[in-house]
Amino acid sequence: MGKARSAPDIWIIIPTLLLLTIGVIMVYSASSVLAFREFGDSFYYLKRQLIFAVLGIVAMFFTMNVDYLVWKRFAKLALFVCFGMLVIVLIPGIGVIRGGARSWLGIGAFGIQPSEFMKIGMILFLSKMLSENQSKITLLTKGLVPPLGIMGLAFGLIMLQPDLGTGVVLVGASLLIIFTAGARLLHLSYLGMIGVAGFIGLVIAAPYRLKRITAFLDPWQDPLGAGYQSIQSLYAIGPGGLVGLGLGMSRQKYSYLPEPQTDFIFSIIAEELGFIGGTLVLLLFTILVWRGMRAAITAPDTFASLIAVGIIGMIAVQVIINIGVVIGMFPVTGITLPFISAGGSSLTLMLTSVGILLNISRYSR
Repeated sequence: MGKARSAPDIWIIIPTLLLLTIGVIMVYSASSVLAFREFGDSFYYLKRQLIFAVLGIVAMFFTMNVDYLVWKRFAKLALFVCFGMLVIVLIPGIGVIRGGARSWLGIGAFGIQPSEFMKIGMILFLSKMLSENQSKITLLTKGLVPPLGIMGLAFGLIMLQPDLGTGVVLVGASLLIIFTAGARLLHLSYLGMIGVAGFIGLVIAAPYRLKRITAFLDPWQDPLGAGYQSIQSLYAIGPGGLVGLGLGMSRQKYSYLPEPQTDFIFSIIAEELGFIGGTLVLLLFTILVWRGMRAAITAPDTFASLIAVGIIGMIAVQVIINIGVVIGMFPVTGITLPFISAGGSSLTLMLTSVGILLNISRYSR
């Protein structure tokens, strides 16, 4: 007997579309000055965001109507393709360097970011792998090491770009899937200590990362260097107060705050829309995470449950890191705010992932 299918969870659709709408409005508000200065067109980033938003919505409604079990058949192939793109992007002359990282494939202004594809590819593969071998996950060498090894290989390739922020999101979402599948907390703790030691090694190996750590602890030590972004972000958030300066009235977007339309767009939201606007955004993310976890709990099988956990984990980890950086809780990592920041690959793949989550919600028990 086939699975009974109902309407998708409207409380996943509503916050997603509202966040997307806020994102389109705020991308224009945050980027108009920068776009006019760089391209002579205040609507440059807005037009790109609208194109990718439409593509993302089409992809979301497509995946919403594709049975999630289809992804089980293509999970291995998807992961193989993602690994291939991560290798190709590292080849000089093929991979495009943006923001100091060789993390893009494409021509001119349009391109794709393989690390974004790897996040959803890893979620699908781990969900398939662990749902089929769940009885082994409590074993260290036969159950836990293989998925961690695959995750570690992907993280290593992403770090060669280097792109620490995306790597951390990949690891965070993957570990949530592995833990949900039944991995022993003791094993994860031991491996976590090894991971922390490795992370410290990565920080020490790259002087710019160490500068970001010291700048995070006291950005005013180097206000025109490593601490500049954190300080300018706080200068944007502070004057926003309760209700903000008003939509379009940001001062920091006038070449003070770097990347106002991407990594630090939440700073502009807090500056223009105040505490109320920032809280509304966080509330929408909270509703999305809550309903996503509900879909995971009521999913018809382990594969669907693990996919839902991975997708919601990916979104939640990215939101926590982005807003943590913006308000000075974390070092600057260069990670976007889902559905809101300007970006092509990230926005389209996030909406595609939500479509898969919506399809799972259609089969809730």
